[in-house]
Amino acid sequence: WDPILRELEMQMMTEFDYTNEGQNLLQVGKNMAKSPYANKVKVPYPMLDLCSKNLLVMEYLEGKKLATSIEEKLSSILGGDKLMARKVLKAKQQALFESKHSGNQKKGFLKDLNDILGESNISMSVLEKAAKARMLMTMTRDARNKLSLLLDATGHQIFNDGLYNGDPHPGNILVLECGRLGLIDYGQTRSLTKHDRLALAAVVCALGRKTIDIHEITTAMNKFGFHSRDNNEENIAKFAALYFDSDAAGKRLGYATPQKYLQHLNSIDPMVEVPDPAVFVARTSFLFRGLGALLQQQLHTSQHWKKHAKIAIDAKGEDLQLYNLGITPIANE
Repeated sequence: WDPILRELEMQMMTEFDYTNEGQNLLQVGKNMAKSPYANKVKVPYPMLDLCSKNLLVMEYLEGKKLATSIEEKLSSILGGDKLMARKVLKAKQQALFESKHSGNQKKGFLKDLNDILGESNISMSVLEKAAKARMLMTMTRDARNKLSLLLDATGHQIFNDGLYNGDPHPGNILVLECGRLGLIDYGQTRSLTKHDRLALAAVVCALGRKTIDIHEITTAMNKFGFHSRDNNEENIAKFAALYFDSDAAGKRLGYATPQKYLQHLNSIDPMVEVPDPAVFVARTSFLFRGLGALLQQQLHTSQHWKKHAKIAIDAKGEDLQLYNLGITPIANE
């Protein structure tokens, strides 16, 4: 945990300088404006002349937080009961984290509808149930489409721009009145060198293949700067999947949380070197999986990011220098 906590500590200290955040907003906004997602996402424009270390002034985005939007739509299905909607979403998220959900979407909707409606389900007609089931399916599909867009936009930022938000939690994502997603709070913006982007891209592409090659994944992880005590290739590949794809393997083994699964992997062959640039990308992957859990969706971030990773590799080539001690490249770009 030491390298991860060290990187988090360094990054947290930069979040309290709003001058930096204003510059981050400006650059990320420019990047997104020339991206394939320019008409689908919006980054607020900073008023740099009015900003200081202790004050951030930026364009106001009219909209609601993504989590709030989902909660309000579910509340509407429940006849306006916001408290029940909040309880349902929390319970469903916890169920997926603890592997209690089957993942069968069709059966899930029918069962969920009965669970959500509770006692009112007894007096409800078949037509009323069908109407609410359609509303629930539409709400879930729309939210998952928004999450897919968010994953794509972030994948573009990571692999194409090398500048991304390391803290994309639900409160930092807005559903705007215009239909676009608003991306706010760039206090934890992270930058990646060309080497970082290509090294990460190699890992993600290896994870995203239909047929997994453990040696390919391990080689890519080593080139990125990951090193374990015993170089157990199978275990390193599992670390890679946990950091940059999914914790589904841990759930299959009975580990209720990613943290417990990580402890299990470290008990087999601990990771002794973790490259700093990997920390916030992994954190971003975990946060997206949390959003997926809110929608009862077992996300595999490598499946969403592999197309962006492949574009980066095709554009720049795969010849990477090995990292020295997993922290800094041997040669400058």
